Amino acid sequence: MSERIPLTILSNLVYDEEYARQVMPFIQPEYFEERTDRVVFEQVASFLTEYDALPSKEVLHIEIEKRTDITQDEHTTITQLVSSLASEESESKWLLDTTESWCKQRAIYLALIKSIQVADGADDKLSPDAIPGILSDALAVGFDQSVGHDYLDDSEDRFEYYHRIENKTPFDLEYFNKITAGGLSDKTLNIALAGTGVGKSLFMCHVAASVLLQGKNVLYITLEMAEEKIAERIDANLLDVNISDIQNVPEQVFKKKIAKIAAKTSGHLIVKEYPTASAHVGHFRALLQELKLKKSFTPDIIFVDYLNICASSRYRGAANVNSYSYVKAIAEELRGLAVEASVPVVSATQTTRSGFSSSDPNLTDTSESFGLPATADLMFALVSTEDMERLSQIMVKQLKNRYNDPTMNKRFIVGIDRAKMRLYDCEQTAQDDLVDDIVEVQHTSKDDNHKSKSKFDDFKWE
Repeated sequence: MSERIPLTILSNLVYDEEYARQVMPFIQPEYFEERTDRVVFEQVASFLTEYDALPSKEVLHIEIEKRTDITQDEHTTITQLVSSLASEESESKWLLDTTESWCKQRAIYLALIKSIQVADGADDKLSPDAIPGILSDALAVGFDQSVGHDYLDDSEDRFEYYHRIENKTPFDLEYFNKITAGGLSDKTLNIALAGTGVGKSLFMCHVAASVLLQGKNVLYITLEMAEEKIAERIDANLLDVNISDIQNVPEQVFKKKIAKIAAKTSGHLIVKEYPTASAHVGHFRALLQELKLKKSFTPDIIFVDYLNICASSRYRGAANVNSYSYVKAIAEELRGLAVEASVPVVSATQTTRSGFSSSDPNLTDTSESFGLPATADLMFALVSTEDMERLSQIMVKQLKNRYNDPTMNKRFIVGIDRAKMRLYDCEQTAQDDLVDDIVEVQHTSKDDNHKSKSKFDDFKWE
C-alpha cells in the first residue's frame, strides 16, 4: 500500500475534525510502521482525548518538544513531518474507505507477525491455540460508520424490520416454538440448564435429529461422550428403536431404516468429538473450514455438548482465572461463533450444587458463572421429579428469553421417552395441570409458609 497514505491520514487528522472523530477510535498507533508517524499520531490522539479538540501544527511542535523518549535525530524528522502536514481536499467517502482498508491491511499484517512469534515460541504469554483468535480479531477490523437509529425518521425501516421474513430453525415441539416465536434465530446462543442425567444431551440430540429431518445441515460437537454414543442416541430417535435394542437390530433392517431417513432429508449430520476441556472456538472455526473444503458442508445449526467443558481461546488454562471470567469468556466466544457462522448455536450447562435440590431453578443456579446467562439469547431449565418421571414428563422453565415475552409460557411440560431418546408434545391437560399446581402452591404458601409443601418440592437433579 502507498507510503503516502499514512501522511494523508495524519494531515486529515489535524485539519479535518469530522474525519478525525470518525476514524480515531479505530486507528491503533502500531498501525503506523514508522516511529515518527506513531509519535505524531499519539500526540494528536492525546490532545483530542484531553481537550476534545484537534491540535494545531504549532501545538504539536510544542507538545513534541516536551517528550523525553525521542532522540535528536527523531526530533528533527518529526518536526519536519509536522511542518509538511497540509490541508487536503479529499472526497470524504474515498478518504474513509481508504483509511479503513489501510487499517485492515495493517491489522492483518501485524496479526500474521504476532502469530509467527507465538508459533515459534517467542511469546511466552500466549500458546499456539491463541493464533486463530489473533487472526480473527484482525480480520474483524472495520469502521462502524452508522450514527444510530432515528426513531421518528426511520420508522418505515423499523416497520419493514418487524415484518421481515427471518430465517428460523423451528422445533418439532409446540411450546418451544411458542417461546421462540417460531424457532431459533441465526446468530444466537441458546442454552439448556439441567442437572446430571436430567436430559441435556437428550434434548440436544432430539433437536439435532428433528432439524436434520427438516433438510438442514447439523454439526454436533461433543466434548463429553464419544461420537458413536451421540450417533447411537440419534439412531434411537430416528429409527424408532429403544437404545438398548439397537445392537439387536439386523443389519439389513438397520440399512433399510437409514436409507429411509436419507430419502426424507437433503441435510447432513456431522458428529465431531473432542477430548473434554481440550477444544475451544478456534478449533471449531478450523473444523468449519475443513468441513467446507473437504465435504462442501456448511452447517445451518451447531450443537456444543456442553459449554462448561469447553476450553477458552482467550485463556491458556483456567488455573489462574476465576470461573466467572472463564465461563463467561467461553459463552461469549460461542456467541461470537454463532454470529460469524450466521447460525444458531445450542449448548447446555450444569446446575450449581444448590440447584440440584432447588424446587424452582433460576439464573443463580447456573453452574460457575452468572455471566453465562448474561450472554445467552435463550436460557431455560430442564427439571425432573419422581412424579414426572412416572408420567414420562419433564418441566421446562424459561430463565432468559430475547425472542419473546419470558412471562408467557414461563413453565410448560414436555413428554420424554428416554428409551428412544425423544421429546414430544403433551396433551393440553398436562399444561393446565401445571398451571393449577402452581396457583395452588401460591395460595397455600400464603396461609402457612412453613407447613405448606409444594408438589415441586421433590425436584431432583440427578
